[in-house]
Amino acid sequence: MASTGKVMASPVKSALETQVPPRGGDLAAPLPAGLFWADLSLRLVLLSSSAASLAMVLSSNQIQTISSPLLPVPIRVEAKFRYSSAITYSLGATSVVCLYSILSLASTFVLAKRSPSSRQLLSQAFLDALMAAVLGSGTGAVSSVAYIALKGNSHVAWHKVCDVFDKFCRHMGSSIALNVVAMLVLLVLVFTSTYSLYRRAR
Repeated sequence: MASTGKVMASPVKSALETQVPPRGGDLAAPLPAGLFWADLSLRLVLLSSSAASLAMVLSSNQIQTISSPLLPVPIRVEAKFRYSSAITYSLGATSVVCLYSILSLASTFVLAKRSPSSRQLLSQAFLDALMAAVLGSGTGAVSSVAYIALKGNSHVAWHKVCDVFDKFCRHMGSSIALNVVAMLVLLVLVFTSTYSLYRRAR
């Protein structure tokens, strides 16, 4: 009887073992086609918006000639992004995000050939969130400088300069808007990665 029990238990045990997935997400379910194309499109938007933001800042330098009754001769004044540490920091943060968008876009094409594991999806979501935080800090820093340049601050006698350096301010404003778009894209990418993890956990 004991031997009969062992024989009957063996097929049941093997059937249960085939139904239990291995730990660590080694057998990853393939991503739906809709999610893959959405991820690819969003990363293309991230690359284009961050690259355009860099171009706006790098081409923002402006030279103006100012004349005044108090001055004997007109003077030349310059507005360059490197004169502000906040703008330089924002430029560095945007550069990091732009480089990351290129690498993540390449990894998306690589992972399209095989199903990404849960660990890879979690790492991607973490990196997307980290890049959103980096870009947000840089955008917040340059936004404060841009607001002072646009409105000034009479309490500390900081005069607005956008009425003189109109091109410089337009480029800074466009760069900030593009950075906001890139941040929103990164947040949506975090959502898509976590949603894929959620589908696998059900």
